[in-house]
Amino acid sequence: MICSALPVLRVTSARRLSRLAIVGFVAVLLALSGFAFWSTQTTSASARRAVAASELSDHYQQAVSSMFQEQLWKQNDLLKPAAGSKVRYDAAADALVSAMLLVAHDGGAADQAITSRVLALHDAQVRSVHQLFAALDRHDTATVNRILTGRLEPGFVAVSKILTDSADAHRDQSRRALVELRKRIYFTARVRPAVFAVGLALMLVLALVLQRVRRQLYRQREEAVRDSLHDPLTGLANRALLAERFDEALRRSDGEDSRTGLLLLDLDRFKEINDTLGHHYGDQLLTQIGPRVESILRPEDTIARLGGDEFAVLLPEVAGLDGAMLVAEKIRYALTAPFTVERLDLAVEASIGVVVSGEHGDDASTLLQHADIAMYVAKKQNIGIFPYDPDADGHTPQRLTLLSDLRRALERHELVLHYQPKMTLSTGDVCGVEALVRWQHPQQGLLSPDQFIPLAEHTGLIGPLTDYVLDAALTDIRIWADRGLHVPVAVNLSTRNLLDPELARKVAELLRKHALPAKMLELEVTESALMTEPVRARETLMRLHDLGIGVAIDDFGVGYSNLSQLRALPVTELKIDRSFVTTMDTDTGNAHIVKGVIDLSHNLGITTIAEGVETEATMAALRIAGCDIVQGYYVAPPMRAAELTTWLGSYRGRSRSSASTIVYA
Repeated sequence: MICSALPVLRVTSARRLSRLAIVGFVAVLLALSGFAFWSTQTTSASARRAVAASELSDHYQQAVSSMFQEQLWKQNDLLKPAAGSKVRYDAAADALVSAMLLVAHDGGAADQAITSRVLALHDAQVRSVHQLFAALDRHDTATVNRILTGRLEPGFVAVSKILTDSADAHRDQSRRALVELRKRIYFTARVRPAVFAVGLALMLVLALVLQRVRRQLYRQREEAVRDSLHDPLTGLANRALLAERFDEALRRSDGEDSRTGLLLLDLDRFKEINDTLGHHYGDQLLTQIGPRVESILRPEDTIARLGGDEFAVLLPEVAGLDGAMLVAEKIRYALTAPFTVERLDLAVEASIGVVVSGEHGDDASTLLQHADIAMYVAKKQNIGIFPYDPDADGHTPQRLTLLSDLRRALERHELVLHYQPKMTLSTGDVCGVEALVRWQHPQQGLLSPDQFIPLAEHTGLIGPLTDYVLDAALTDIRIWADRGLHVPVAVNLSTRNLLDPELARKVAELLRKHALPAKMLELEVTESALMTEPVRARETLMRLHDLGIGVAIDDFGVGYSNLSQLRALPVTELKIDRSFVTTMDTDTGNAHIVKGVIDLSHNLGITTIAEGVETEATMAALRIAGCDIVQGYYVAPPMRAAELTTWLGSYRGRSRSSASTIVYA
């Protein structure tokens, strides 16, 4: 599970690094742009301050000059009265007022206050000068002296000081602004190249990182595509790649004399190796099958692992059935030589079903189905190799007809669920039910699961069938919950379901669809399903466990596994096979087996369920053995959802227990 997650983690890490590189690239661009903007703005601001201070200083200086011109023309008129002196005085006075108005316009609040004060003093002085000019015209010497000494001289001194001080202050301010401007220009001239050099270097580094990450993502995408089309254990093509190449081969051979052949292989005695030596030896043996078979195939041929110990060989161009049979014989002969696994020689053989296009079907689905039937006949009759022949097995035509009917049955909702209650032995409470699928066939009546489930498992219909059963069971749970009956339901899974990586996602979507908590659903798997591909099965069970769904092992005791193997699985319940339960009251050996399984299960924290309870004696024996939950006809037979609703409403523990209450969840 960890190994299968590594490619995803690598892709996620590379994508995160790519996003970080892009963010860094943009950040560097923004930083460079920000620095350029900052340096430009600060330099412009320093220049504006210098210009503004210089202009204000000029305005004040113009006012000082105008004031002295006023003083000059006033003195001229005192020495030699003339009309021209008065006109020039007024022009100088107007020039001072204009200069101060410019100060008020361009300066700040302080300059505006100075302007108001200067203009007020200047206005009083202009009036006094006009009075002086009038006294001169009258030759009133006393008045002239009084005006000169009492008003004009003090006013001139005050205004000239204000204007001179202000001009000097703004001249100093302009000088400081120019110094700051020169420093700013010097700083930016020295720093800008370094900043841009560092920025460009960072951008180059980020560009190289981004390019490397993109190459890595491309390689990882290629690896992901390859992994999605190849078996993780053997490296051979998987079912998806086989289907792709099969369709392509059939298109090329359409209308030509050549035929496309398909061989379906199933190893004989492989289960004995797993049971005796362990799955480690079995996995190593499986990795040697591909190279052994490929050694006698052409480069254009394909060997694929379909799952477990089942392989397929695609022959894109073959000389009819005889050519395909010849290849099958070579493969079977090649597999008879022992395989060496950790210095042990292991011998296996293969049962091979053979089909060719045109003779046994024209599409991939039909040919794969017929190859599966042929392989089944070869294994059942122990003849090694068998070409598809509908007359070779009396059940084959019925099997094909039933398969066609089963596809339509899913669309027409002919499959129905029966529910068998499970009872807590210590209290007599109903603790849940098991969903058992039946087929209400239009012509053959009610069919039991063993008549159509194996067919679905070998033809790819088990996935849609399981989805159908899960949806139907959750629909009934929702109906019961709305009526106040909270009844958990157990649904059986097949081997192919456990190999479906999308199973957990589909179950989660169905729970959301019916607005049900995960604890209302339990999934049952058989020992044999877990042993076929234990790694992938464990991954699927862990995903289901993470959703909060309980997992039960069904038919425990007939799969040659042991409880220590279950410690690595998220198992919550273990169902003891009915073959041990039904006779435990008369067969002491079976009674000891059941007792041992119960004790070991409890030590592992696993709840035990005994199925096939049909007598009071069996019930009593299980109670003594410490079994937790019982299920069987003695408790209640399987029944339709409506019948179960009525049964639950009337159930009161009856004579099974002294308890008088019912707990449904």
